[in-house]
Amino acid sequence: MNAMMRYRTAAFVLRCMDYGESDRIVTFYTEELGKLKGIAKGAKRSKKRFANALEPFSCLRIFFSRHRQDSLALIEGCDVLSHFPAIRADLEKTLIASYMVELTDQFTMEGKKNDALFQMLQVFLGFLNSETLVEGLLHFFEIRFLKVAGYGPALDRCIVCKTPVGGESRYMFVPQEGGIRCGSCCMTGNGVFPLSLGTIRTLTLGQELELAQLKRLPLSEQTIAESRAALTAFIRHLTGKDLKSWQVIQQIRRIESQRSNV
Repeated sequence: MNAMMRYRTAAFVLRCMDYGESDRIVTFYTEELGKLKGIAKGAKRSKKRFANALEPFSCLRIFFSRHRQDSLALIEGCDVLSHFPAIRADLEKTLIASYMVELTDQFTMEGKKNDALFQMLQVFLGFLNSETLVEGLLHFFEIRFLKVAGYGPALDRCIVCKTPVGGESRYMFVPQEGGIRCGSCCMTGNGVFPLSLGTIRTLTLGQELELAQLKRLPLSEQTIAESRAALTAFIRHLTGKDLKSWQVIQQIRRIESQRSNV
């Protein structure tokens, strides 16, 4: 029989579900091992080892053991590194944080480490917890996340004729092709989304700038609307569905919009 190997690592809670009367199955994104799924025995009853810890987007140091890399980990305990109380006290921030971890869950495989992705979660959730929510922050997270996860859309040139961006004022984003088409190569239909040159340049900067600089990057209403439509369609194309947390965000925004128009 293989000996149990013991580990400890920093981790974000991506999701969890009840299992039996007292256990929970938890999916983490860890600093050392990438995505990890484990069982926390007695988690629903424990007031010592797991009290208020196994909640989505909490940052923990987890202690676990397992026989093999492909086996379910046994979560033995954890220390809370950050519970992000300011996020949890604000509905919109909570929804955005939930979307960030759901996106991470959808685009990652178990056992595949990605230091840049872990650090990005750390930075963006930390900002969300400590700063006033900036319009457009979610779309900067999306565009940077897609790049780090290996799914970044081609925004630097036309995907057909390869002409670099800059010669035209408007392009069309084609989700199923993963990039933009120029005016000469554009196509029409319901599956394409217009992007102004300003929006393309803003999203490109969003992939590269430090978060402190992103906070000062102005976003027009046009850029926000174009980014939202294109990135939502692209993520839907990649995952084959609308993420549940994104659907909730849209529903809440519609309700708030209706209230403001009354």
